[in-house]
Amino acid sequence: MSTDQNGTTTRGRDTDRLETFSDGVIAIAITLLVLEVRVPHLEEGEGGAELWEQLGHLWPSYLGYLISFVTIGIMWANHHEIFRHIARTNHYLILSNTLFLLCIGFLPFPTALLAEYLGKEGERVAVVVYSGWFLVTALAYNFLWRYPSHARRLIAPDADTSAVDSITRRFRLGPPSYLLAFVLAWIYPPASLALIALLALLYTLPNAAVE
Repeated sequence: MSTDQNGTTTRGRDTDRLETFSDGVIAIAITLLVLEVRVPHLEEGEGGAELWEQLGHLWPSYLGYLISFVTIGIMWANHHEIFRHIARTNHYLILSNTLFLLCIGFLPFPTALLAEYLGKEGERVAVVVYSGWFLVTALAYNFLWRYPSHARRLIAPDADTSAVDSITRRFRLGPPSYLLAFVLAWIYPPASLALIALLALLYTLPNAAVE
């Protein structure tokens, strides 16, 4: 398989290995999230009522798991969608995809931080870190799409132009929205989490509904 002077593959699709590797990293990250939902332990003499109470106290873990799982799942679905239109890879696309995977792989940590401190003294810091990392991830994700789509640099020649443009418009929503969530985290953390959850739900809609 030959490459041009920019290191771009010039024959056929060359994204299979990149997509397979990405699927593996994302699958591991999304699985690690559940490790922060820990089984409560009863003291001797405690019974069902105490267990129900302790399960209820785990609500920050449930919330963090739900938001992060849905968000990573949607990012995976969109990752699959954008690579339907990317026909070739080069060194810079691989690096930008690796940066995106770095962000995804680290997400279990801010999720665990959120679960630990939500509703407690350190809540504001936890939500700032959580929303801030989503902002970083959104920026990395946008670069992952902007690089190959700019001037249709790595886009398949037969790709639907309207579909490519639709993805570009959809991606514009992410960074400013997560920036707003990051700002809200300093002012009123619950509003930041509500916005992040809303964005997760919004991105489950078809492209036309989000634009």
